[in-house]
Amino acid sequence: MTGPAATDPADLGLLEAATLLRGRGLSAAELLAACQSRIAARNGGEPTFDGAPGAVNAWVRLYPELADELARAADARLAAEGEAASLVCGIPLALKDLFAVRGLGLTASSRVLDGNVADADSAVWRRLRGHGMVLAGHSHTHEFAAGGTTDQVGNPWALDRSAGGSSGGSAAALATGMAPAAVGTDTAGSVRIPAALSGISSIKPTYGRVSDDGCIPLSPTLDHPGPMARSVADASALLIAMATEPGCDRDALVARLPLRPRGGPRPLQGLRVAVTGRPEAAGIEADVLAGLQAAHSAVERLGAQVAELQAPPDVAPQDSVTILFHEVWPYHAAHAARRDRYRPSIREFVDLAHEVHDPSTYEAAQARRVRVAAQWRAWFAEHDVDLLLEPTVPLTAQVRGHGYDSGNLGGEGDPLIVFTSTWNFTGFPVVAVPAGLGARSGLPVGVSLIGVPDSEPLLVQAAIDLQEHELPPLRLDADR
Repeated sequence: MTGPAATDPADLGLLEAATLLRGRGLSAAELLAACQSRIAARNGGEPTFDGAPGAVNAWVRLYPELADELARAADARLAAEGEAASLVCGIPLALKDLFAVRGLGLTASSRVLDGNVADADSAVWRRLRGHGMVLAGHSHTHEFAAGGTTDQVGNPWALDRSAGGSSGGSAAALATGMAPAAVGTDTAGSVRIPAALSGISSIKPTYGRVSDDGCIPLSPTLDHPGPMARSVADASALLIAMATEPGCDRDALVARLPLRPRGGPRPLQGLRVAVTGRPEAAGIEADVLAGLQAAHSAVERLGAQVAELQAPPDVAPQDSVTILFHEVWPYHAAHAARRDRYRPSIREFVDLAHEVHDPSTYEAAQARRVRVAAQWRAWFAEHDVDLLLEPTVPLTAQVRGHGYDSGNLGGEGDPLIVFTSTWNFTGFPVVAVPAGLGARSGLPVGVSLIGVPDSEPLLVQAAIDLQEHELPPLRLDADR
């Protein structure tokens, strides 16, 4: 990818590191050691529950002994299998603290689950372990993934700002070079919001593409496990591993996921990209608008036709509230006796979920949701649209520290999810790409490309091309 060559192995992207590992120019143990040194230098001390104003605090728990063991096993596998080894073999990983790892803590960054230990592996970790990845640690989530700020984590670009959420720890670990790959979940924007605010890349796949078995749920019909990395190509490589059982052939769609940009001056020739009035209706910040305009011009320069179209109706606010909160309660009902251990806003979030848990209202809302998704599918087809371009979030990273205060429930009305939540309710795949630093704020801004379900090969290829030729990955200065 574009950008200066990495001199510290911790600065290598996933694919860069994979090339060196498979060519034996770098060992998994050496790569892990570099990432562990970076963690010591940039995390801001040992992982803590609440974080500190001057700390990134991306991690809930680190696993140095396990990581060393996994790195040694990866080196042995790479030596034995060579080019036949999995592409992600030996790559250090930040795993969001929702994914179970047998015998390790699983707490969703909450005191409600203090002392909880997983008795089985989640499907995602089982697959990634089978591919030879190296678990560096569990990364912080907004408590139980129920918000978009992850306030115990500092944004690496400005520690007084939010890294975004709910996969904020994963994004911060990537942006600081503490890990080259991370896994998050996305219920209303949670791999895309932190991508935009922390300046990294992520993919929310089509609903159901990646198993959520063994992952602490927020809203099961909206939850999407997704890959996060510093580039789209790296995230694509991680998605392939997350969606593939080791030792089994990839399904046809996953086998077509791209890893490299196309050459030539107009790689997007023949694509029709839509923009709508949704950004104007949301009142986006000037820096975000500038990033959107830059992306608009970039896709045109790369050969795409851009069409300005009116968007179909979105999911009704009351339906989104009904679906989300109805699905939240079944898991949290088991923790009612420990409700005093939730942070204030999450306690209110769970209490509201209890109040609105109504099966008949829920079923009607789900039926209307299906119709909205069908309207979006028809809209793409009617207008011959390949991809939709829009901002990921309408603002840059806000001052951290208020996401857990009473009254910060998240959900409908939260500006962070004004664009992102649509694609959880419809199940459409999305790639989030950095679009530079804002001229006014100096903070990352991001855009998203959206496609219809099962369009990941086309969608990811377009995003890789855009990132390679026009909107390069952001690199954090070493002195930040």
